[in-house]
Amino acid sequence: MRALLTILALGLVGSALAAEPITGRASVTDGDTVVIRDVRIRLHGIDAPESAQSCNDAAGKSYRCGQRAAFALADWIGEAPITCEPRDTDRYGRTVAVCRKGGEDLNAWMVREGHAIAYRRYSSDYVLLETEARAAKRGIWAGAFDEPAEWRRGKRAAGLENPPSTKAETQAPAMRGCAIKGNINRRGDHIYHVPGSRFYDRTVIDEASGERMFCSEAEAQAAGWREPRN
Repeated sequence: MRALLTILALGLVGSALAAEPITGRASVTDGDTVVIRDVRIRLHGIDAPESAQSCNDAAGKSYRCGQRAAFALADWIGEAPITCEPRDTDRYGRTVAVCRKGGEDLNAWMVREGHAIAYRRYSSDYVLLETEARAAKRGIWAGAFDEPAEWRRGKRAAGLENPPSTKAETQAPAMRGCAIKGNINRRGDHIYHVPGSRFYDRTVIDEASGERMFCSEAEAQAAGWREPRN
């Protein structure tokens, strides 16, 4: 009887681990988090700078490395569907997964291009790629930066960090009727995106950086934002 129970238990564990892949078009929340059909997915084994985090480039000039990481991931995915293979669930309820565009490991790509580091606390899968990116001085390795986990600890110590928001929280302004997203791109251009437009779904608003929601195009234009040029 004990052997039978053990076999049944192992079968249940195996079925839980063999979760079905999640496939579809992704919205990028930040450099290591995407959303597919309302499922928030944390990229396994990597840690990207936080949305509000800044780094220094090779010349010592500060730039928004967290935003740059998110843009890089969004640009690389483009309009293509991706497939995410679940590995675990984190403490915030997000699915932890390896995500692929075609056959390419997106987690690996982020580390190899210097947009994220290997998250050694949870995995050593991408350590060699991090070593390669550091040697080539790609992305954040071209200058100086705080590891994302250290940056988050500093925010917690200062009482400034909140846990990752839920989809309902990030969409609250839209639910109140103000659905136009005012984004500031990497060049500093102020651009607004209306629902249904090309980049609307993958545009994430960072209010701490001056981005905001608008209730009408006229309001956005009056505040100095413009519509996309393409």
